[in-house]
Amino acid sequence: MRLDKFLKNSRIIKRRTVAKEACEQGRVEVNGKIAKPGIELKEGDTIKIAFGTSVLEVRVEKLLDNVKKVDAESMYTVV
Repeated sequence: MRLDKFLKNSRIIKRRTVAKEACEQGRVEVNGKIAKPGIELKEGDTIKIAFGTSVLEVRVEKLLDNVKKVDAESMYTVV
């Protein structure tokens, strides 16, 4: 699954266009490397996102395409 789609489906970032812009600005890292929005994620990958002054680091647990709001948090674990 693409990084920008994962960020949207897991509801870490509200819209896919915002997720894409964050990746293009270099604010998202996957496994310690700056990531482009089209990078393919695997279960177990670590994502680090810079939101202004705070940083969120999560580990990918599941890759789901159609997700309900209650199931979205099961897609990742905050590290």
